[in-house]
Amino acid sequence: MRRSLLAAVATLALAAPAASQSVDKAATAKIINEGLNHSEVMVTAEYLDDVIGPRLTNSPAIRKAEDWTQSKFKDWGLSNVHKEGFEFGRGWWIERSSVRMLTPRPIQLTAIPVAWTPATNGAVSAPIIVAPLSKEADFAKWKGKLAGKIVLITLPDSGSEPREAPFQRLSGEDLSKLDTFQPPHFDPSAPDRALKRLGFAQKLDAFLKAEGAVAWASEAYRDGKLVSGEGYLFTKDATPSLPGVQIAAEDYRRLARLAKAGDAPTLEIDSVVHFDDSDSKAYNIIAEIPGSDPKAGYVMAGAHLDSWVAGDGAADNGAGSVMVMEAARILAKSGIKPKRTIRFALWVGEEQGLLGSMAYVEQHLATRGNPGDAPATGLARYLGWTNRWPINPKPGYGDLAAYFNLDNGSGKVRGIYAENNPAVVSTFREWLAPFNSMGATNVVIQKTGGTDHVFMQAIGLQGFQFIQDPLDYDSRVHHSSIDTYDHLKGDDMRQASTIMASFLLNAANAEKALPRPPLPTKPTTTDPYAYSKDDE
Repeated sequence: MRRSLLAAVATLALAAPAASQSVDKAATAKIINEGLNHSEVMVTAEYLDDVIGPRLTNSPAIRKAEDWTQSKFKDWGLSNVHKEGFEFGRGWWIERSSVRMLTPRPIQLTAIPVAWTPATNGAVSAPIIVAPLSKEADFAKWKGKLAGKIVLITLPDSGSEPREAPFQRLSGEDLSKLDTFQPPHFDPSAPDRALKRLGFAQKLDAFLKAEGAVAWASEAYRDGKLVSGEGYLFTKDATPSLPGVQIAAEDYRRLARLAKAGDAPTLEIDSVVHFDDSDSKAYNIIAEIPGSDPKAGYVMAGAHLDSWVAGDGAADNGAGSVMVMEAARILAKSGIKPKRTIRFALWVGEEQGLLGSMAYVEQHLATRGNPGDAPATGLARYLGWTNRWPINPKPGYGDLAAYFNLDNGSGKVRGIYAENNPAVVSTFREWLAPFNSMGATNVVIQKTGGTDHVFMQAIGLQGFQFIQDPLDYDSRVHHSSIDTYDHLKGDDMRQASTIMASFLLNAANAEKALPRPPLPTKPTTTDPYAYSKDDE
């Protein structure tokens, strides 16, 4: 994306199909000028990442981010800026922490408290015991052996040296592989198995407490001294009893080797963490550019504002959040008046199960299941949501014309996923054409998951995710202690913000809304003869 603005604008006439009337070339030129020559995306990112920092849902930092993002939207002239709350659970934050090996020699270890585990209330020291505990059947083996110990609950592995380069740009071959239709698969028992795994964390905590363990530690799942500290027991009634830490893989393996070779090492853990119960609600941030036709509905862009706490949440998903914010600024600054309202959402609770976007769907678009169904809390809401039938559209269901999501780091947009909706492919190719020379060339049929467009897709609405260059997102940065501003790529983020703004305007001004799939109904089981393991 190092072409001059003149060259970029000149491609509009060359790249767009001559017969197409769906792309406003003058408006696109304005968007490109504002997005590339006057961008504020990296300044916005720096404040979010360096000043506010990691934004665990309901933590003091996410509260600061809620206020700051609203003030930015207002400064840029957006309308109806507000926050929408939903029940979540406890806030939690780390003041400081230290994990040291005391014997056989003193070493400062790379480690982090696991989210929503309690403080140690001063430094605690104890010998370790390597007791892999991954299922309830393991408890019997270790009963009576854990009292007074710091329990290492992960089976030590032998390393995860990368097989591919840690930094990647997508090649033409990589992109072509994405253009594959994925047949839907429905297994009605899958949510129950996932819920069983979810419940294990509480059973493990209860077992360790009953056995008299001092604390527990798990092994980080990547090499490179990277830690993440994810934890999911965020409701007040599920708070763990024992402190827990995640130790860098190299340090964890050293401890395990020493324990195998001779006397068990002694660890010291000092975890100074705090719960925040001042407000059990989490809040999505909403802002709008009003449309000229109030009956035409709205289009929407979103990204999740919350993050984990090992790094600063820069790539996941500060990058997506500030690119959505920048798209809003670009459109507002350009003075373009859309036909449909353009709505911007910064979600929270995504890292705990897409809870913010789920709350929006339930508040504005549709509910799932019958009125008498038992309510679910915590991560269980996410795991069972798509298996509740029927889908019950709300009065606002038909108002959402399209939703576009960014949540794959700071990489350049290379295209867009059509999400198994072939009816939108030709339209998206036209909308993408002005940006072909910037590397955004592909519309692929593949369906994506794991982020905030999922529940819109699940109720039959048009939710889409952009294809982005991976960079080092999955290999090193995602959820990790190096998720900082330094790994963001400014040229890529300026390009992506500009494309997001253009897609929103095209969707807002399209004569007809994008064709949507039919309202989903309960599918037939894909393989009615499949067996599953009891401990799955």
